[in-house]
Amino acid sequence: MNDFLTEKYEEIVKMAEKITQSRDYEEVAHYVIAEFMSHPKATELIERGEAMKFMSGMIWRSYKSSSSPYHKLYRQSGRVYATDDVAVFERELDEYDYEQDRLIDAIQGIIEDMHGEGVHWWYCAVLFQMYQETPNFSELSRKTLIPRTSIAHAVKEAEQYIKQRLIENGIIDSDYWHGIDDSDDDEL
Repeated sequence: MNDFLTEKYEEIVKMAEKITQSRDYEEVAHYVIAEFMSHPKATELIERGEAMKFMSGMIWRSYKSSSSPYHKLYRQSGRVYATDDVAVFERELDEYDYEQDRLIDAIQGIIEDMHGEGVHWWYCAVLFQMYQETPNFSELSRKTLIPRTSIAHAVKEAEQYIKQRLIENGIIDSDYWHGIDDSDDDEL
């Protein structure tokens, strides 16, 4: 794969420039290269000679789609608001849930701590994070080749650990989850 990317790098960047017709073309090209490298069928596409065609589709979808991960990650974060949007934005600030933001920050901090608390908690934290991105145990099992039940147990264990740490740190009280059934726990 490295040989392919080294050999085709200039062509990929040029292709991104033609497709996007934007000054951000190099950024799009680098994003697509990174995504392609982690794609499960990348090697197969290279061997079949279809990688460039596949990457052109990735470039087009990444740049042109308003719902693509690239768009959400890079283009919405720097959005410039029109004058009409300012009133809506100010209203949204008034409605901003600071408690939820505090809870999310605390959860992210706990997950970071889990990464350094030994192999078991690292495993639980990583699967918990993957589950947040792909909330389907079967699909995660197919992607990771880890048994579905092992993933489910690790995610549930991470959820319980996070809840306990939130209580211990005074972020929430012990009856915070009272009345919320277990199916809603997945949205921690």
